[in-house]
Amino acid sequence: MNRATPFLPGLSPVAGKSLTANRDAGNLTSNAGLMALREAALGLRLGARMAAHIPDARDPLLITHTYADMVTARMMMIAAGYEDCDDADALRHDPAFKMALNRAPDSGVDLMSQPTLSRLENTPDAADLYRISREQIDIFIDSYRTPPSSIT
Repeated sequence: MNRATPFLPGLSPVAGKSLTANRDAGNLTSNAGLMALREAALGLRLGARMAAHIPDARDPLLITHTYADMVTARMMMIAAGYEDCDDADALRHDPAFKMALNRAPDSGVDLMSQPTLSRLENTPDAADLYRISREQIDIFIDSYRTPPSSIT
């Protein structure tokens, strides 16, 4: 009998369901540490804050993945050791990566493909990247109860 056990108490639900872990040899992942990282990314709204600085000229009727989801997926891939997009096509079905983007591991929509992520990475120009870097500084400063008087 494989009984579900709590998986890191306090984690946010995914697709409206609480997270549990079991050993039934179903859809497995070696990237379960992303669940803890997901909590930090959700709390800071990292994907949305970075994506807000990338102009989106895509036709809204044809959009499957938001820039916020795409940025979040790339951050998670990089944090898990996948520095470039080459592994994105395999990882788009990985349950931990899907859950990191609030998608059910088995029934949720798969993540974006490698070409889609590569297009995202080539979208921002120098001015957009400058605004993203300023946003990262703002996130750092927001982490303090009282903002530091200077940053070196």
